[in-house]
Amino acid sequence: MQTIDRDVVIIGAGPSGLNAARRLVAAGKSVAVLEARDRVGGRTWSDTIDGAFIEIGGQWISPDQTALKALVAELGKETFQRYREGASVYIDQAGERHVYSGDDEFPVSAETSAAMDTMIAELDKLAAEIGPTEPWAHPRAAELDTISFHDWLHSIADDDEAVNNIALYIAGGMLTKPAYAFSALQAILMAASAGSFSNLIDEDFILDERVVGGMQSVSVQVAEELGDDVVFLNNPVRFLEWSDNGPGAAADVTARTDSMVANAKHAIVAVPPNLYSRISYEPPLPRMQHVVHQHISMGLVIKVHAVYGTPFWREDGLSASCFGASRIIQEVYDNTNHGDTRGTLVGFISDEKAERIWAMSEEDRREAILSELAAYLGEKARDVQVLYLSDWGNEEWTRGAYATSYDLGGLHRWGALQNEPVGPIFFASSDIAAEGYQHVDGAVRIGQATAQRILDA
Repeated sequence: MQTIDRDVVIIGAGPSGLNAARRLVAAGKSVAVLEARDRVGGRTWSDTIDGAFIEIGGQWISPDQTALKALVAELGKETFQRYREGASVYIDQAGERHVYSGDDEFPVSAETSAAMDTMIAELDKLAAEIGPTEPWAHPRAAELDTISFHDWLHSIADDDEAVNNIALYIAGGMLTKPAYAFSALQAILMAASAGSFSNLIDEDFILDERVVGGMQSVSVQVAEELGDDVVFLNNPVRFLEWSDNGPGAAADVTARTDSMVANAKHAIVAVPPNLYSRISYEPPLPRMQHVVHQHISMGLVIKVHAVYGTPFWREDGLSASCFGASRIIQEVYDNTNHGDTRGTLVGFISDEKAERIWAMSEEDRREAILSELAAYLGEKARDVQVLYLSDWGNEEWTRGAYATSYDLGGLHRWGALQNEPVGPIFFASSDIAAEGYQHVDGAVRIGQATAQRILDA
């Protein structure tokens, strides 16, 4: 059993934990980062599968994600823009396919378009008014947190197609839960964290750039910079023993894995909240922490990767940006890798649809997915060379995707507790970030900010 002594022990070597460690080490603190997996990067993960480079996890950078952009630039990494030239495809709720360009009106009826505009304007207004930092403190927090996003949208405009289209961008596109399962306040937080709801529905904004070599390479480079005396893989923390000198104050804390004991004066739990309870705390965490952690859960999404001999859709004048709120695959984009002559599509199957797909046989699942891609982009989409499904719901140290959110009504009741330290223990992940919530940028921001809180303690 190896025993080490550090100023700070960090649980989790994703972007939050690694960037907290980087900030602390730069300030002269000694740090140990204990990671359960055999790799760093958390929910960013890149791999070569059947000869194709696949971004299994988080990958995009938007213009407002300045913390991530600054880190990427500081590390000297290159970025490239997502291919977006050509027309988009929309399949309406009746199953009719529409091809449209950026200069065209979105191909829905005038009534549905007006209803969508009304909902977008209201979401933008509330996102600006409530903001991402303390949504639970707003005077309307309880009201907006005790109505589902689905029902709230219907209260604004009674148009099913409009409601489903708007709900898609947060339900399927971000929280990966049905719109009836989370609150309007949770949706507004999601919009506010990206600057506005209009930013979320602008795929050219929210899905702007990628990192050459994959997003995980950012974490790999930071870990290499920190070194093997800081980052310890294959070390899931089983026990966290702590004493209490007050919230955030230095005190004795010990993390125990199967092969290591790390003694420190502060700890950062840099894993998603649904994994907090994988650790046994001695003494136990306070009562309300126990309650809160039972009401934060991961969503479920399948990230579909389809690799072809060429990006055939470009020859047809299509960008491969496709949408269909009623479809199994609700979104599709061109995800071709930098410098690759092949073409790669990425699509997303969320929440209840993902449950149905996983319940199928492998053969039926493949047919269902290729049929969806063909509905959007034609029969050439069936001629796939590599088809891979990111399965974060089956990943032991994540158990869902993309991130956690509260049960209906939970955000206004318990949100104020999520960033509060318990004795010397701090919590940090993109799941409890403000700006950049649920994105790699949010993970970088909260990791750096949590390190600074410890330095200031």
